[in-house]
Amino acid sequence: MSDAYCTDCKKETELVFDHSAGDTLCSECGLVLESHSIDETSEWRTFANESSNSDPNRVGGPTNPLLVDSGLTTVIAKPNGSSGDFLSSSLGRWQNRNSNSERGLIQAFKTIATMSDRLGLVATIKDRANELFKRLEDQKSSRGRNQDALLAACLYISCRQEDKPRTIKEICSVANGATKKEIGRAKDYIVKTLGLETGGKAVELGAIHAGDFMRRFCSNLGMSQQAVKAAQEAVKTAEEFDIRRSPISIAAVVIYIITQLSDDKKSLKDISTATGVAEGTIRNSYKDLYPHLPKIAPSWYAKEEDLKNLSSP
Repeated sequence: MSDAYCTDCKKETELVFDHSAGDTLCSECGLVLESHSIDETSEWRTFANESSNSDPNRVGGPTNPLLVDSGLTTVIAKPNGSSGDFLSSSLGRWQNRNSNSERGLIQAFKTIATMSDRLGLVATIKDRANELFKRLEDQKSSRGRNQDALLAACLYISCRQEDKPRTIKEICSVANGATKKEIGRAKDYIVKTLGLETGGKAVELGAIHAGDFMRRFCSNLGMSQQAVKAAQEAVKTAEEFDIRRSPISIAAVVIYIITQLSDDKKSLKDISTATGVAEGTIRNSYKDLYPHLPKIAPSWYAKEEDLKNLSSP
């Protein structure tokens, strides 16, 4: 029991918790102050004569529809060495033999989950990457290829399909030794292979826009909220011009322009580190955007005099 304020009694009273109904009651008037409470305590009790190695949980891991048995398997215990456990030993060997086909798939899903966690991706992206790899496995087309690159490419494609794109360099940073070139080749292979599976229809990757990277890059640089807002407006305007640069390069150079117009200026080296775009590429992109600066920079953020003070390319 604990004390709390009862709205009916208009005073502090003792509360009684009804475990069977999940209700919290006032001990004075019987008013139900809270109903259907969730009991977050453990569902078992451990007694002194029980083995400390026993697991009292009655539930297993979550089901996985991509696995043959949905991930719900039965584990046959190992024998303790007596002659009467021959049947148990044989069944265990047969079980291990039959589950080998799923082991590679389970390990691949674990690798994708690890990469997703390191990048801070949502569960829908991880699930889509798992589905892409399962489709490759069903075609038996991943044998003899760099699996780490294939898994990273599946994650890259799923990010684009969910409109949460990541750069190849970001994916490469969490891949198990796969290079950017290997991931790029694996991506092209997956698109071609799964496109053939769907009757020649290309796998939709989703368009990449410079604005998709803006908030994350600005966060990496520790920019102020006002500067982030200005950068997001500027990048939308920049994409309207016919500038033959990649979306990532446009995002990087817009950040460079906005930071040069603020009190908290960022160096090319810092922006290159945060965005993964080479300093030379940012300089060349700056040359392309420089003639359009009056239209790109928001008028509420920078005046015409501020734009004139920017260095010419």
